[in-house]
Amino acid sequence: MTEPASGLAAGIDAPFAEFGLPGAPGTEAFWAAVGAPASVPDGDGGWVTLFLWRGSPATLDFESWSAPVPLLRLDDTDCWYAKVRVPARLRVTYQFRAGDAAYADPFNPAGAGGDRSIAATPDAPAQPHWPLVAPDDVLPLPRTRLRWASERLGGRRTVRVHPVGGGGPVVLLLDGDDWLYLHPAMTAFDAAAAAGEMPACTLVFLPAKDRAAEFGCRADLWEAVRDELLPLVAECGVPAEPDRLVVAGQSLGGLSALYAALEYPDLVSRVACQSGSFWWTPDAMDAADPLGGPVGGAVAARLRERPDLSGLRVAFDVGEHETRMLPHCELTETLTERAGATVRVSRSAADHDRAGWRQALLRDVAWALS
Repeated sequence: MTEPASGLAAGIDAPFAEFGLPGAPGTEAFWAAVGAPASVPDGDGGWVTLFLWRGSPATLDFESWSAPVPLLRLDDTDCWYAKVRVPARLRVTYQFRAGDAAYADPFNPAGAGGDRSIAATPDAPAQPHWPLVAPDDVLPLPRTRLRWASERLGGRRTVRVHPVGGGGPVVLLLDGDDWLYLHPAMTAFDAAAAAGEMPACTLVFLPAKDRAAEFGCRADLWEAVRDELLPLVAECGVPAEPDRLVVAGQSLGGLSALYAALEYPDLVSRVACQSGSFWWTPDAMDAADPLGGPVGGAVAARLRERPDLSGLRVAFDVGEHETRMLPHCELTETLTERAGATVRVSRSAADHDRAGWRQALLRDVAWALS
């Protein structure tokens, strides 16, 4: 966790000069020069990052990496700030909370939905193909929309379908609404295909109604996908090959994707898993410390039975700053490979945060399709 950095050298008239802001805080000229959060080396291999907010008391909230950080007011100006020590190689989603409302950073062009922004340290790897999206931008949506009324799962949901490079094998994106409305996956996949880095495929954006229930190693979800959703996709008029299915999921979605490959190998033989919740057991969600149970959880127990995974191709990725997740993921990766799967393992410059997973999503789906 982190706390505001203090005691850093700064001038009286230009306290943020080291961050490239030489003007006097609170003036119009100063605010006109402010951009995305700026970072300077902290001397210990990490960074000090400056976050600025104008006008009112606020708290800086991070997606998962840190506890909230109260902003400090600079004298009697309208400038509120935090100098936050962050580790090397970090990309993080954040927002400002003022009163009961949450806001994106108005000075940062990199948004994630209407009330969140993305910051990255200078040494964080680039994320080619993902465009900058301002908080007030409206993301393009796939033209094809399916109304899925599932008998097995109950309720109705809207599923979007998009052909990449002319369409091909189906890539099922779990938590599909996040990849539609927070992060422009359709645009990124198209750009990667145009650059020759993504094979032709058909994206199917599957929204979750109740993540904890649907993604907790639930057979109903995958039987509904097999018997209800994929036939709908096959009939939608978009070129798609449902018999060559890649499932991409993050967190609980990553858990569910690997579970599907274990229990429904004829359906799922290719998986892109980011930060899978492999701490999961049937009673973990009710525990005071969900991650404190057996390492690898229910999936590791299933993998110890040594199922034949010789037909499975799975890419695992987890944020390098997810210290408590790493043991669960590492054991699952090892057991999956021992069971005969073709495995790829990587680490992203992130904590448990979709902003850090998204480049791995492109890379690992492309690998799974290869």
